[in-house]
Amino acid sequence: MTPHIAPTALYQEVAERLRQRIFTYELAPGAWIDEQMLAELYGISRTPLREALKVLAAEGLVVLKPRRGCYVTEVSRQDTNDIFPLIAMLEGRCAADATRRATAPDIAELEKIHQRLEGGARDNRIADFFEANQDFHGKLQDLAGNRWLKSVIQDLRKVLKLSRLHSLSLEGRLQQSLEEHRGIMAALVAGDAGLAERLMHDHLLSSQGALIRMEETGEGKAL
Repeated sequence: MTPHIAPTALYQEVAERLRQRIFTYELAPGAWIDEQMLAELYGISRTPLREALKVLAAEGLVVLKPRRGCYVTEVSRQDTNDIFPLIAMLEGRCAADATRRATAPDIAELEKIHQRLEGGARDNRIADFFEANQDFHGKLQDLAGNRWLKSVIQDLRKVLKLSRLHSLSLEGRLQQSLEEHRGIMAALVAGDAGLAERLMHDHLLSSQGALIRMEETGEGKAL
């Protein structure tokens, strides 16, 4: 039985619970969100629920349709074509700024995360590789020191998570991604901000290319 949400948590906790249900596809792309059912499930009024849905709508995770209700966003090919070049540019900037700001302990921490990538690829543990990949990118965003840049990137990544396909499940993509990360890590160690920016930009576009191939061939699956 799902525990009721304490009144003091308000819409933030409601938004987080719905966010996780969307990311795990318990609420599938295109699904209608039954507000009355959710309000009863969580033991709350419709007001905090509607505020939570407004938050998710601002993040691009749901779509509010007048007189029709709220629906989980469906990510189209056009959406990914629009988002990937943008996120590639932004994360490239993050990599450059992080390279300029990184201290020796920062580099050591990044190298530890990178070793998790190596291990995940060696043992073909896609989920572990994916988690380490998320941590690596997140660490670079923190090192870049620009909270606005990080916020935009995280919102774009939330939308990309709505896709049921993941590029790492494409044959050969895991090793390719590792090689790309090796190059980025080498640029960070060398303190070459321009190279780190270019390699990160290309890395994200490479992920887009893998997703396109998966859609066209029907190969691969979601994590």
